Amino acid sequence: MINVPRLLVASPSSGQGKTTLTLGLLRALRRRGLAVQPFKAGPDYIDPGHHTRAAGRASRNLDTWLIGDEASRELFQRAVAGTDIAVLEGVMGLYDGLGDGTTRASSAELAKMLRAPVILVVDISRQGASAAAVVLGFKALDPEVHVAGVILNRAGSARHAGLVTEAVARYCRVPVLGVIPREEKLKIPERHLGLFTGAEGDWETVYERLADIVEQHVDLAVLQRLAGTAPALPRVNPWIFAGDASAGTVRVGVARDEAFSFLYADNLDILRHHGAEPIFFSPLHDDRLPHGCALLYFGGGYPELYAGALASNRAMLTAVRSYAAAGGRIYGECGGLIYLGEGLTDLEGRYHPMAGLLPVRAGMAGRRLSLGYVVARALYDNLILRAGEEVRGHVFHYSEADPAPGSRACLTVRQAYGTQARKEGWQAGSVFGSYLHLHFASARQVLQRLLKKQ
Repeated sequence: MINVPRLLVASPSSGQGKTTLTLGLLRALRRRGLAVQPFKAGPDYIDPGHHTRAAGRASRNLDTWLIGDEASRELFQRAVAGTDIAVLEGVMGLYDGLGDGTTRASSAELAKMLRAPVILVVDISRQGASAAAVVLGFKALDPEVHVAGVILNRAGSARHAGLVTEAVARYCRVPVLGVIPREEKLKIPERHLGLFTGAEGDWETVYERLADIVEQHVDLAVLQRLAGTAPALPRVNPWIFAGDASAGTVRVGVARDEAFSFLYADNLDILRHHGAEPIFFSPLHDDRLPHGCALLYFGGGYPELYAGALASNRAMLTAVRSYAAAGGRIYGECGGLIYLGEGLTDLEGRYHPMAGLLPVRAGMAGRRLSLGYVVARALYDNLILRAGEEVRGHVFHYSEADPAPGSRACLTVRQAYGTQARKEGWQAGSVFGSYLHLHFASARQVLQRLLKKQ
């Protein structure tokens, strides 16, 4: 059995403070000498990057739609081994899931699956006793979701805090674990894709400040006791990490820097388990590729914010082109597609030439073009899929790829809850790129082909 204290931090909706509260909580628990394992519900790279730095342990994504229930259980079980407490951050509102009117892929579903007590963070800045109705509704909607405690955020005054605390206690019978006053310093700067990433700059002062606020305003002793009420979970038989890990015989060059930071920690571990050795390099700062790589892996990130610097690093662009010309395999996701394409036009209308290996030009749209879970189907055999095969993934981008005349897309991509499909994904020689983000726990055939084992 798995008997680790755990809790899930959720909110009625996005923007109520659950991420900043989670970061403060992770750092505050770490200060207490605890080994804290962070998790993020759903497909997200930015929050886990901050979790990792705040907690000092790699944050893991759990997603009941993208990778499924059993894979989520396995990744949870593997990550919590040897830790003192697990803290999961929810996604959007507690019951928000797929866009088909169900709670599939919601934080609530994950909390039920892992039997994790829920701590509800509620922004009370524009309400008083009505906040109790919000808490009561979230508690009553699904009796299998255990709303164990509430943290009230952005209280305007001591009187405001007392009024809401009394109402929640009277009507909801849920303990208020803390009240955080309205504090502008709690905000983390945001931009078009969300928060600034943990890879950009020094965040230690922010994490320490958030921990100070949590320690001052949240009863951590009670919170830890609630986490300890989570019942033991049955162990699952590994299938993602089944058997012994293979020897690291395949070197994989993985782009990782300020421009390319969207990488699942479990994807890297799955690569290692299957005999690959990730070797990190920076398209921004390095002038050469790692030696002896059988594959280059460009994940997502913010290449549009560093387009000038990426285009100016001609030595690296030349190295990537030479690698492709020699038949080297290159796989790009979203930001990787942009870098491997012909070029990018930024929001100011400036054009930046890129590697020129794929027949697409990207342009920033100034508005989100695509977001959510998708199912991709191969139109013909390509680097990652065989004709007719499908794979689950997710997309999140503000750019649009303009393919060259006569180029042929590899995939059809449709929303997980819809039927309308679009064509995208391009391959030239042994270079492949698309807007699709994949998790190797649900795309093992892709992994095997990238490592040339199929």
